[in-house]
Amino acid sequence: MPQSGLTRRALLQSGMLGVGGVVAGLLPGASGEVVQAADPKPSSLKITKVETFALQHKLERGIAVSIGPFGKTRDCLLCKITTDSGLIGWGETADVGGTRGIIEDHLKGILLGKNPLEYRKLWRELWGENFGDGRAVACVDIALNDLRGKALGLPISELFGGRVRSKIMPYAAAMNYAEGIRAEDKAPPEAASLVKDGFLALKIRTGRYENKRDLAILAKIRETVGPDIRLLTDGNAAFTIPQAVKFGKELEKLDFYCWEEPIPQGFNYEGYTELTRTLDIAVSGGEALDSRSSAKDHIVKRSFDIIQPDTTLCGGMAECLFIAEMARLYSVQCVPHCWGSAIAIAATMQVLSLLPPYTLGATSDEPMLEFDTNENPFRTELLTTKPFAIVDGQMTIPTGPGLGVDVNEEIIKKYQVKR
Repeated sequence: MPQSGLTRRALLQSGMLGVGGVVAGLLPGASGEVVQAADPKPSSLKITKVETFALQHKLERGIAVSIGPFGKTRDCLLCKITTDSGLIGWGETADVGGTRGIIEDHLKGILLGKNPLEYRKLWRELWGENFGDGRAVACVDIALNDLRGKALGLPISELFGGRVRSKIMPYAAAMNYAEGIRAEDKAPPEAASLVKDGFLALKIRTGRYENKRDLAILAKIRETVGPDIRLLTDGNAAFTIPQAVKFGKELEKLDFYCWEEPIPQGFNYEGYTELTRTLDIAVSGGEALDSRSSAKDHIVKRSFDIIQPDTTLCGGMAECLFIAEMARLYSVQCVPHCWGSAIAIAATMQVLSLLPPYTLGATSDEPMLEFDTNENPFRTELLTTKPFAIVDGQMTIPTGPGLGVDVNEEIIKKYQVKR
């Protein structure tokens, strides 16, 4: 086959660069010309190294959710998978106890020497080895998808059937309680500033104070941003069911979009079914779900009006998509949870690009991207570019190979905590 004049676009149009028909060894150059990819060819890739990096940053001021002490640091766990061709894939999760050890001591052995393009086979083996730790699998799964997307010259969304949207509306996950500052003084001006920055939806923490005080803050925020900004609030398990019902009815009066995880969830989210039946406001939750299995019961029981699996916690990208499709069978909306570095954001955006509108209506609700706006250098410094700009209330989903973003490894060295 002659190579002259073949661009990536031409290859895509001819179907020769699809997942099932890769023209091995050909990748597009910066100006669109075809260049020779690094050997070996994608079909013979082998994983040569699996590394984990724990990152930590000391915050200038402690922040807190509705419960617990003020946090002094931001932390995340990254995974880097390297192949014999030099291609690299990145993944992320939260190491809340033993996750890094599972990756290093168990999952690494499964991956070394294997072809990352044998995704289905590897995915199954990863679940079998770790006794169901969705966080460990998620970290590796995201890295494998980033890697195979780069090997094939395609964004991850194309590996899962093609995106249904190119842009997504972010909502600012903001207005945490801050150490030494009254929420009355902090939250309304912060809300106004976020709207000025282009956000059309905002999420506020609530539940740390007594109900009347918190409701007064939320009412002030609504007054500050006006009726057209979508407001969400997260109770972080600070409420009893009677308190959550009473508080939720006040949120309805303030036209809040949803009420996230207000009651204790433990490992099974018991009690949420009663709450969703009682309130008209949408009840959201499920960020702690670790697999499709744990999500299934709550979808069937309708524990949530909006389910929120986290791509970095629930087993990865394929598992998050499976949960979203399963939820659709029961008319449960899916808005994935996202709280992490730029890698987590990019992975969540790829998943969101694949989720269709909730109905066939012309004005159907669309999924949203949870976008943490708190102090977080892993969001602002980790990438070589800054892809998360808001234009007309939307963010453009990256279209480059894999996650569509490039990691600055010098920043990893800057914040790395040694094992």
